[in-house]
Amino acid sequence: MPPPKVRVPLVLAELANLYQTAPIELNFETPFQLLVATILSAQCTDVRVNLVTPALFAAYPTVQMMAGAEPAHLEELIHSTGFFRAKARSILGASAAILRDHGGEVPQTLIALVQLPGIGRKTANVVLGDAFGIPGITVDTHVGRLARRLGLTKHTDAVKVEFALNKLIPQAEWTLVSHRLILHGRRVCFARKPACERCTLAEICPKKGVV
Repeated sequence: MPPPKVRVPLVLAELANLYQTAPIELNFETPFQLLVATILSAQCTDVRVNLVTPALFAAYPTVQMMAGAEPAHLEELIHSTGFFRAKARSILGASAAILRDHGGEVPQTLIALVQLPGIGRKTANVVLGDAFGIPGITVDTHVGRLARRLGLTKHTDAVKVEFALNKLIPQAEWTLVSHRLILHGRRVCFARKPACERCTLAEICPKKGVV
């Protein structure tokens, strides 16, 4: 099996062939809506988030209105996404900080985004890449799992995985590759039983950790 630096171009080419444009599957119209939707997506499917956000954004269409939301009502609207109390706290805290520190506009740097309550590097990179076109590797459970199975990193810590992939993947492709890996994880490289028999990456994948 060739080393990662040799395999990466092959992996990227095949992912591009499989998923091409690979748009983000969260529905949003503004950077703030994407930030909120990404908070809600933790431990929840994008399909479920997309069912919840229309009513949520109809009730609170602006940062100002979201920051002033009654916690109980916000929790009711997002209840089905799970961990709704913690998510409500993050949404309210981030909204207030955006108003207080950024004039009501979602900041466009990783440093500023991760200083918002409840916002980690994963959410920050989603917002940067998909709302502002600033490349970033989004390491969710799918990206981390595939990166290890493909032998691109041994790390389990999401930040270390991100930094490892940053070194292997051209910066211009970071956002799109993240979406492609996520789609492949959802459709083929499942957590419990990956469908290696129908995976077109099988010949160049060392299948690390696959039983």
